[in-house]
Amino acid sequence: MSGTLYLLPTRLGEAPWPAVLPAGTHEIACRLRHFVVENAKTARAALKWLDHPVPLREIAIEQLPEPLAPADIDRLLAPLSHGNDLGLLSEAGCPGVADPGALLVRRAHERGIPVRPLVGPSSLLLALMASGLEGQRFAFHGYLPQREPERSQRIAELERESRQKRQTQLFIETPYRNAALLEALIATCRPETMLCLACDLTLPTEHIVTRRISEWRCRPARADFYAKRPTVFLLLSER
Repeated sequence: MSGTLYLLPTRLGEAPWPAVLPAGTHEIACRLRHFVVENAKTARAALKWLDHPVPLREIAIEQLPEPLAPADIDRLLAPLSHGNDLGLLSEAGCPGVADPGALLVRRAHERGIPVRPLVGPSSLLLALMASGLEGQRFAFHGYLPQREPERSQRIAELERESRQKRQTQLFIETPYRNAALLEALIATCRPETMLCLACDLTLPTEHIVTRRISEWRCRPARADFYAKRPTVFLLLSER
């Protein structure tokens, strides 16, 4: 009998686990003894945050290699073949969403292994929920180009696509480049385009603002305000 692959959401910041995880998710996480993780150091900190009852030295933690080869995937799924349940743990938020663990989940389905997603925080969905933008049609684009003019060209493409499809565009950036991305968005987008910045989601310092580009230009944010804060950017052009 195969074990079950559990997709275990984790913290986005330092909030205590009862603030972001249901008790049922916590109970399952605390009985797992085998984990595949995006980052071993981050995963150990997450298990400590969860108050996992088993000492870390007695928990099997395997890190996803880069690149992830087919042989690696089957090796990482091996505990399931011996009847052990296995937890897939992302570095932040939900496994399989903007996360390399999706290939592991796909292989589990190919092998007929039960897959159970557990409830927990997703920065992308939380940002979309709070933005007030189009929630019926949306797309996540990961990171935009770092350099100009490629970055501004990509912003213009996403804005045009948003207008044509009436689709909210979501993307992220490394925090220390947030200010540069915001500056490029304000300079490139049409005045009536809507832009939301959702920072520090689930934390006491959570900050979510939606404005038209014309308003961002009139009330520019301090460059240092977003410099070290994990942020989801959301853009919608309706006209």
